[in-house]
Amino acid sequence: MAAAKLFTLGIEEEFQLVDPKTRALRSHVQQLLEEGHAILKDELKPELHQSVIEVGTPICEDIKHARTEVTRLRSQLAGLARRNGLQIAAAGTHPFSHWKDQKITPNPRYKEIIEDMQQVARANLIFGLHVHVGIEDRETAIHVMNAARYFLPHIFALSTNSPFWQGRNTGFKSYRSKVFDRFPRTGIPDHFQSLSEYDNYIKLLIKTRCIDNGKKIWWDIRMHPFFDTLEYRICDVQMRVEETLVLAALCQAVTAKLYKLIKKNLGFRLYRRLLLNENKWRAARYGISGKLIDFGKQEEVDYAVLIGELREFIDDVVDELGSREELAYIDEMLLNGTGADRQLEVWNQSNSLEAVVEYIVEETHRGLELA
Repeated sequence: MAAAKLFTLGIEEEFQLVDPKTRALRSHVQQLLEEGHAILKDELKPELHQSVIEVGTPICEDIKHARTEVTRLRSQLAGLARRNGLQIAAAGTHPFSHWKDQKITPNPRYKEIIEDMQQVARANLIFGLHVHVGIEDRETAIHVMNAARYFLPHIFALSTNSPFWQGRNTGFKSYRSKVFDRFPRTGIPDHFQSLSEYDNYIKLLIKTRCIDNGKKIWWDIRMHPFFDTLEYRICDVQMRVEETLVLAALCQAVTAKLYKLIKKNLGFRLYRRLLLNENKWRAARYGISGKLIDFGKQEEVDYAVLIGELREFIDDVVDELGSREELAYIDEMLLNGTGADRQLEVWNQSNSLEAVVEYIVEETHRGLELA
């Protein structure tokens, strides 16, 4: 991804590689990469575990372009997997496969991560969705990031898609987030007074050998160290293309709205990370069926009310971005649940985690054109 323009989109999705018969994860990414790179080139990437594969779109001018690219990449990846006796599945965790049974991808970078973080890295068998929103002016971007932190739990709750871990119903709508919390430099970041304060923080970590570059900052939202983008990293990967698009559109609209306010010298109240983490916890535990805290009113509010208020907040930029159709899918999700809710429904009806995986696979392939 080259330098991005204002509010362009880039979307990265991490998929599970699943055995069609056993429904378990299979460490098979090396076999896919040779053929896959001939088709998808640098849009296809391995991850730490060989049962994980990532695809990333090129820079998309708008959400309609993103729809085309996400659908194309999923379709091509699904066809590639099928030709190699596999299926792709999109959920934040696999319902029953254990990390200890998965092979590590042979790569110097991953070897270094394992050496540095040991079992925390080996056990990090999770699958996320990352949304890049283009902002060329990094000085403005840092202030947008500061304000956007408030809305991260609202976005995250809508993305929850990982209720199971190693064969157990965890009681969380997103257990992926709890697994990733073990890593350093994760979660909702503090706010920064200026771009120079942010840059000095990165330089200090590099100087003291905490990190070798800014890519090892794994916050829920970050200014990308190499691209002119604001990267939202808090979401579970989504089963349906429509769910990926609604989250991308929401991240884009929040960014555009806050950018517009800042350019008009209108401030947005900044809350401490300590408070924002309370809402993140609630989102991970209950998803869209719980309550979040409205810190302005200092009271609990049903998620459906808060997401409605967020939609009103961004409404004046939605038509400019051309994303009203994509954001309308929020109504479908409020009615029928997030991926986590639907996984749990299948589990409650079947008492079979294999049936849950089968459902995830079906949903992941929904609307795709397999070559």
